[in-house]
Amino acid sequence: MNKSDRLARLKVMVADDEPITRMDIKEILQENGYNVVIEAGDGLAAVELAEAYRPDLILMDIRMPKMNGIEAAAVITKSLECAIIFLTAYSDLSLVEEAKRIPNVVGYIVKPVNEDEILPAVEIGLSCFLRMKNLEKEREKYKDSLEARKIIEKAKGLLMQKYGWSEDFAYKKLRRLSMDQRKPMKEVAEAIIYTNLL
Repeated sequence: MNKSDRLARLKVMVADDEPITRMDIKEILQENGYNVVIEAGDGLAAVELAEAYRPDLILMDIRMPKMNGIEAAAVITKSLECAIIFLTAYSDLSLVEEAKRIPNVVGYIVKPVNEDEILPAVEIGLSCFLRMKNLEKEREKYKDSLEARKIIEKAKGLLMQKYGWSEDFAYKKLRRLSMDQRKPMKEVAEAIIYTNLL
């Protein structure tokens, strides 16, 4: 997949209470191939629209009516995996500290924004976020694999104990049962453990 196809597949939301700022950001992003699917004018709308449109990236102003951007981001990231870049007219260290505590925040841009600042921030932010997501998937895969290994080892031990089989023979038997039943070895091992506990 080339870069333009990849960008077109990513859904972007712009949340800012200033319509001109929203329009400027939307234009910059769209002219560079990003798919801006929705805009929000306040924090509460940002939460509701994020739930409905499920964007991959949100550019969100920190100071907005009804709910500020930090509060909105905290709500959004509880149910949605997306990258968030904060926008603010204030270079305030306390805001930066607050922003850092929100999961999936990958950037912070001081307004007024221009193309030279926003595009690198979006590119780097998305790249970091996608890398984090891939690492999380790898970690989950490794965790599942380790869990399956433990269950298979336990079932193998039960077969060895019950039938006096060697470790190698018990493992081959498990693998053969898995193939015959067209089920993952973990599932077969769980059934063996369950029947031995009855």
